[in-house]
Amino acid sequence: MALIVQKFGGTSVATIERIKAVADIVIAARKQGHQVVVVLSAMAGETDRLIGLAGQVAKHPDSRELDVLLSTGEQVTIALLSMVLRDRQYPAVSYTGGQVHILTDNVHNKARIVDIEAVRVKKDLSERKIVVIAGFQGIDENGNITTLGRGGTDTTAVAMAVALNADECRIYTDVDGVYTADPRLVPEARRMDRIAYEEMLELASLGAKVLQIRSVEFANKYKVPLRVLSSFEEGPGTLITDEDEEMERALIAGIAHNRDEAKLTLLGVPDEPGIAGAILSPIAEAGIEVDMIVQNMGVDNTTDFTFTVHRNDYGKALTLLEKTARGLGAKKVLGDNRIVKISVVGVGMRSHAGIASRMFAALAGEGINIQMISTSEIKISVVVDEKYLELGIRTLHSAFGLEGDGDVTGNAAG
Repeated sequence: MALIVQKFGGTSVATIERIKAVADIVIAARKQGHQVVVVLSAMAGETDRLIGLAGQVAKHPDSRELDVLLSTGEQVTIALLSMVLRDRQYPAVSYTGGQVHILTDNVHNKARIVDIEAVRVKKDLSERKIVVIAGFQGIDENGNITTLGRGGTDTTAVAMAVALNADECRIYTDVDGVYTADPRLVPEARRMDRIAYEEMLELASLGAKVLQIRSVEFANKYKVPLRVLSSFEEGPGTLITDEDEEMERALIAGIAHNRDEAKLTLLGVPDEPGIAGAILSPIAEAGIEVDMIVQNMGVDNTTDFTFTVHRNDYGKALTLLEKTARGLGAKKVLGDNRIVKISVVGVGMRSHAGIASRMFAALAGEGINIQMISTSEIKISVVVDEKYLELGIRTLHSAFGLEGDGDVTGNAAG
């Protein structure tokens, strides 16, 4: 008998019929002899509806009251699922995040979990009950309701698995696992049987939308096996776990992409110490996150400085940079919000040379110009014109043999 935490996202509980289908999956696990804890999101679209209601009554809704409102979405689904389970003669009990004391910091709308008191849940499990918990929410030290931000139910599920020392945390969604690339863009993309935590962290941070990055960080830190499965069809899914010998032989796990990129360049700034800080400090103070940074070698005591931001921050960042440029005496400010980032990820990069050259040659062969490059131990990212997104992903997917066994033993991106 194992202790399993099952998480179901919004599309999995979007209708009463889907909630009944979730009950089937929960009961199947129970019939296998497992202890089961279920963590649920609100119905698909419900959180957006609640945000819309808040916007109708306040131009800038109070963050505390917004959390009180948003937390109600999950209360609906946990109560409905528990009703279905009890109607089928399976003892179930539902709890909000506060009731099982998911303690968070006091940052409303994007709180972080500090601790979980699992005593109540453990008692229910010992009594053979199925425990159904609201994801995405908790309480701070003053008893205020908090929410964890978009995708926070994934984090709730993993944190609960850690608190209960669960054998596995299963994330049920509308896809049947993690793929070597987005199958909507690359029909030949493969579902991977398993992938290392480290690879999944990179993929999630680089645009793969399968899992919230904080949930993978939690799982990696506490070594909780994560499995991504479909709630719409049966299958083994993708196991996210520690790197093993087979995974070490893999070159590339998969390819991720991010459409939400914009590029800013400051031409002809003084090439002197502290210039990077002078350029980026106003950006940071405005709460704008910077991704990739490139500074050219100085010529005639000047240099060019380029960085990328989220596309939604492009206008604000451009205005700030133009002001900075005047103060620094820069020659010109350039901007481009029609770029994308494509990344290849794999633990095999540590022990194989030539990954970058193969990547660059493949893109060059299709006439795709690389505007920026960023690397880490297990990933290489490039910025290209957005019109080359699909061609670039398909080209790299083929170049690294991801559509078949090739030289890349099982692994993935989403």
